Amino acid sequence: MVTTLTVIMICGFLVVLALLVIRLSSSGPTLPTSITLPDGMTARAVTFGEGWVAVVTDQDEIVILNNLSGAIEQRVKIEPVGE
Repeated sequence: MVTTLTVIMICGFLVVLALLVIRLSSSGPTLPTSITLPDGMTARAVTFGEGWVAVVTDQDEIVILNNLSGAIEQRVKIEPVGE
């Protein structure tokens, strides 16, 4: 009986693992092959959305780039709150 339960638990674990791998590998944003920032900017953080890429730079700015062309769509200056 213990052996049967062990086999069932192992099979269940393998099924859950296979479902996670299948589900996570099939979805996700389309990532660009490279991102080119204007001269003098260094990326501190990057996030991806549907058709856009947002880059937080070392100059306290968020740069929104088109995912396909790489063109800058918007620039947002980050202003500290309470200073």
